[in-house]
Amino acid sequence: MKKINYILSTIIILLVFASCEKEVFEPVVGVYTPPAMEDVSGTYVFSEDIADDVFKTFSWTDADFGFQSATTYKVQLDFAGNDFATAVDLITTTEKSASITVGALNQKLLAMGAKTNVPSDFEVRVTAEVSDYVQTLASNAPVMNILPYKVVIIYPSLYLPGNYQAASGYESDWSPDKAQQVYSIKQNEKYEGYVNMVGDGIMFKFTDEPNWDLNWGDTDADGTLDVNGTDISIPTAGYYRIKADINALTYSFEKTDWGLIGDATPDGWDADQNMTYSMDTKTWTVTVDLVAGTIKFRANDDWALNYGDTGFDGTLDEGGDNIPIDEAGNYTIVLNLEAPGFAYEIIKN
Repeated sequence: MKKINYILSTIIILLVFASCEKEVFEPVVGVYTPPAMEDVSGTYVFSEDIADDVFKTFSWTDADFGFQSATTYKVQLDFAGNDFATAVDLITTTEKSASITVGALNQKLLAMGAKTNVPSDFEVRVTAEVSDYVQTLASNAPVMNILPYKVVIIYPSLYLPGNYQAASGYESDWSPDKAQQVYSIKQNEKYEGYVNMVGDGIMFKFTDEPNWDLNWGDTDADGTLDVNGTDISIPTAGYYRIKADINALTYSFEKTDWGLIGDATPDGWDADQNMTYSMDTKTWTVTVDLVAGTIKFRANDDWALNYGDTGFDGTLDEGGDNIPIDEAGNYTIVLNLEAPGFAYEIIKN
């Protein structure tokens, strides 16, 4: 009898544990009220003479999460119809209104790829956040038709001072003001660029300005950036793609060699025409006979990293469209990966 009672007790305990394991706590979904943005729809033509003027003071109502909260608001912009998939943050604030100048917004639009010869439609909205555990609320999204003006885009950048500089053609070692830069093309604290690193025992750091006031290294060599951290080590000399995310405090580097490929080249899409790097011009070049067709640039004889030109505006896009060659001839092709936006030149000899 004791044995039977013991077995029954064990079964009951197991059933209790099993029922506990099946209990799943779903996140609580509240009845929230998103912020409502004041209507700013309209047609706007920008010009350099009004660059310092306030474009708009965006305003919105309070978001209601059903409880007292410290709410962070972000004014976001994207091309109309893109569902804010590549939204750019214009302003972050805890207030219920914020302003931006014409010049500042113009820079953002150009960085997004807006054209200066035709107006584009943009949607603007405000989002409300209180924590990672509560859903983000988004407002209505009025549409603005804006024609930006052409200007040299000043991209945010990081500097890469290190002991490679003198040997690589960047003047003196460990000089931030002489160092190659990586750029945040989307102005979102994510930086990318290329740098030639020559020598042995190569080391470098990131600096926020062309000085040492704020710098990042990697103390544990784990891919995580640390303020005033240990110098970052590069295993072998080469031409490197460098990325850094200052918000996430992460970075990466990839060694690259560049080539030209396409049905306009002698080997078609089967093999690259190797390009040569010049420390004097900081560019890659190749002189080659081409036929009418198309070309692209790719790294390391592989398609994992390649550039084309979507929109054919003279700047390169990762994985972008094939670049047309209209007629046969001998060409010198120049690839400049050290300029923001990455540029190329096709010269018929």
